[in-house]
Amino acid sequence: MQIDVVTLFPEMFDAISLHGMSRVALDKGAMSLKCYNPRDETQDRYRRVDDRPYGGGPGMVMMAEPLAKSIDRAKSSNDGEVIYLSPQGQRLDHGLVLSLAARDSFILLCGRYEGIDQRVIDSRVDREISIGDYVVAGGEIPAMMLIDAVSRLLPQVLGNADSAKEDSFSNGMLDCPHYTRPEIFENMAVPEVLLSGDHQKIAKWRKQQATLMTRLKRPDLLDKDLK
Repeated sequence: MQIDVVTLFPEMFDAISLHGMSRVALDKGAMSLKCYNPRDETQDRYRRVDDRPYGGGPGMVMMAEPLAKSIDRAKSSNDGEVIYLSPQGQRLDHGLVLSLAARDSFILLCGRYEGIDQRVIDSRVDREISIGDYVVAGGEIPAMMLIDAVSRLLPQVLGNADSAKEDSFSNGMLDCPHYTRPEIFENMAVPEVLLSGDHQKIAKWRKQQATLMTRLKRPDLLDKDLK
């Protein structure tokens, strides 16, 4: 999978290229990652990429030309969708992550300040994706979250392929509780069924616990299945 990112802060993506499952995906060749900095497309000595909004108002807006040139440069070797990380976009969920993981490539556009010139959205962006109904300082962290979620679903990235199948949301419910050594911690014992060696009973217990956790913490997921 080829992922290109348009960002003012390419160094932030060291957090995923040097660590975790995303690093494994890169090392194994399951994913490639390249960043394009709009400042490299500027002509003035200050490398300006933002200006005051027409019509007045607080903050600054990212200018169209540097962003458009960066996107076009990325598209010269990446024919995937251009995705703008935006609170106005489609909510990122497990189904959308699965859809993105099945693709060969896409380009992520990270905004800053008050946002980006609407003309870039109108002329270059294919889809907007949101990580939730709140605002963060820029699109870099949302982009990294998306990349991290997608990378661990790529073939041969996880040590055990069943891990992704048993994650929260993979079957429409939250995951069951997990335990490891020691058997007793601060007077709290591991459930006996997990020590029984009876895999049928363990599977049944895990399914029951997943249903219980979902009912307690995210009943909306169960309600969704009933609709």
